[in-house]
Amino acid sequence: MKEITGLLVMDVDGTLIRQEGIDLLAQVAGVGEKVAKITAQAMNGKLDFATSLEARVALLKGLETSIFPKILEQIEVTPGADRLITELHKRSYKVGLVSGGFHEVIDPIARSLGIDLVRANRLQTSDGRLTGEVLGEIVTPEMKKESLLTWARENHVPRSQTIAMGDGANDLLMIETAGIGIAFMAKPIVAERAPYRIEKRDLSLVLEILDKYRKETACISY
Repeated sequence: MKEITGLLVMDVDGTLIRQEGIDLLAQVAGVGEKVAKITAQAMNGKLDFATSLEARVALLKGLETSIFPKILEQIEVTPGADRLITELHKRSYKVGLVSGGFHEVIDPIARSLGIDLVRANRLQTSDGRLTGEVLGEIVTPEMKKESLLTWARENHVPRSQTIAMGDGANDLLMIETAGIGIAFMAKPIVAERAPYRIEKRDLSLVLEILDKYRKETACISY
């Protein structure tokens, strides 16, 4: 069995993809402005994430589940994603997604990109429509951090060999916990606190940060 040498965990909405999945669903449901406003407040750290998600999902009640393929057609994967994932796999890294978004949207994207691990929310449905509720436990900032640590432990990866990346306030805990924490095209509260920042929409720039980090730590002696 091939040894895993590192782990990258990244957010999805606004990081791996350019859109916010829940905002796309809200537009179809006719509540786009209401949901986008709540999303912006949550991503800037002005609202508790779990509470804000429950409020946004409630507004989607009655939306037909048949809409998901159409939503996927609107999603744009961030440039550089393929190169980043391919190169990290060559280096024996695992790549995970942990998202406050939804499996219904994220899973097909993850499969197409060869993502190894996924954790997200799941929407409750009944008779082919959304009920306005989330199934199970909501993916909170604390759960994002715990996913990073759990996946690292399960794959025998030291924390120093982990990378976490995201753009919103709900990503801060995992960004500050990882060996390399990266704010990607991030909200001000995240950009201010993250050890590393990427301000160009190109995910492959993570490789430059990783190579720089490895060179710096290689020079440290004890």
